[in-house]
Amino acid sequence: MHSFARHFHSEASEASATETKGLIGSGGWRYALGIWFIDTFVFRGQLRELRQRTANLARMQPGEQVLDVGCGTGTLAMEVQSRVGRAGRVAGVDPGTQQIARARAKAARRHVPIEFQIGMIEQLPFPDQSFDVVFATLMMHHLPASLKRQGLAEIARVLKPGGRLVIADFKRKQERQGRAALVSDAGFSEVETEEMRLPRFSAFPGAGIVRAHKS
Repeated sequence: MHSFARHFHSEASEASATETKGLIGSGGWRYALGIWFIDTFVFRGQLRELRQRTANLARMQPGEQVLDVGCGTGTLAMEVQSRVGRAGRVAGVDPGTQQIARARAKAARRHVPIEFQIGMIEQLPFPDQSFDVVFATLMMHHLPASLKRQGLAEIARVLKPGGRLVIADFKRKQERQGRAALVSDAGFSEVETEEMRLPRFSAFPGAGIVRAHKS
């Protein structure tokens, strides 16, 4: 992974044996501030652009049920809530306790009814077929292949038939193709990939997006 991407998780710690085997981000407000600083002064808004593109690809409608897996401090979930409206439902899970605490504080300050809770991708705390859309942004690169497969199976479980999955992550092009294959193997169809176009000499490490439907 690109050195700038690693910087986002410089305070990350290894999970215990009972938690996800990916990295758990820590730092709460410091983490959020660090991402804002890097995006603004190093990446020149490329992370914000990626977040907007990710949300657009989900084609959300008012009243839909949406889950953000690996939600961090809740920035994408806030954007999603504005699109599904009060009639919709937005939930976010992350294994980092400080991340979730920060996300809850942001939601309370903005008076938005987002359900943030501690949770792992391999054991999502929701019933079958609960959501119309699931996002997984900038987190899959932390996970070994076996946990990616387990996490995708869990995402498929909580998605409604025909529900949409959108994954955005830092990756080289050949790795994005491998991720698309994993998504197909997990039972998703209509798998599409795209590469985020970057301005010349950009410091942003690049990112790709995978969009798919639950069969």
